Amino acid sequence: MVIREERSRPATWTQHKQSVRHSWSLPWHAVELVFQWTAYFLSRWAFLAVLEYMGIFSVLFAVVFYYSEAGDRKKQKHYQAWQVINTAQGKGGSGGRIEALQELNADKIPLVGVDVAGSFLQGVRLIRANLLRANLEDSDLRDCNLEGSDLEYANLRSANFRGATLKSVNLLEADLEDADLVGAILNGANLTAANLKNADLRNTDLTGIAWRNIKTIDSVNLYGARNAPAGFLEWARAHGAISVRGDSE
Repeated sequence: MVIREERSRPATWTQHKQSVRHSWSLPWHAVELVFQWTAYFLSRWAFLAVLEYMGIFSVLFAVVFYYSEAGDRKKQKHYQAWQVINTAQGKGGSGGRIEALQELNADKIPLVGVDVAGSFLQGVRLIRANLLRANLEDSDLRDCNLEGSDLEYANLRSANFRGATLKSVNLLEADLEDADLVGAILNGANLTAANLKNADLRNTDLTGIAWRNIKTIDSVNLYGARNAPAGFLEWARAHGAISVRGDSE
């Protein structure tokens, strides 16, 4: 906003005094006239115009500087997110890891080999995340959404995926031994060469899973599993899978 503007010459005191109706207000009018003359002289001072233009340019430079450093700020944000994740390794609870993981994934940063074993990540949303060789052993991932994510070779032993959305997840050679997948949605998941020994798949949705080359399915509980591909349940039972009702069912 431009503050400085060209002002018209104020009236003289003699001229101004003629418009005053009450003599007791003359001191106030005198002060007002002094300010008017001061504003008039300042409006004609080129130095103030220069200062005003400099202020405008400083704002412009600040905007340019802000956007020129956008990349550095993003790198700093990613560094801080990784620091949160790495500092909390081996500790329980969330420790800010849910927000850190989601932030990195939103910026399309690969989470290859990330180690969050034993952490509380309930409800985490990592859509189409690159979690190749990630270590999620014994983590609480109830109600999480990992749709379309790559968990190839991931360590998911004893992880809790109850109610999780695992649509189109790549679990090629993933280790799911003792994992809890009760009520999980596995539509289109790739279970090729996965280790499912002793995993709990009760009430899971198995629509369109890739299963023919599963490495181990011994002692997997398939009670109430829905929409299994043709031949899967028969093959699973023949290779050691069971169907046992849970205590809450």
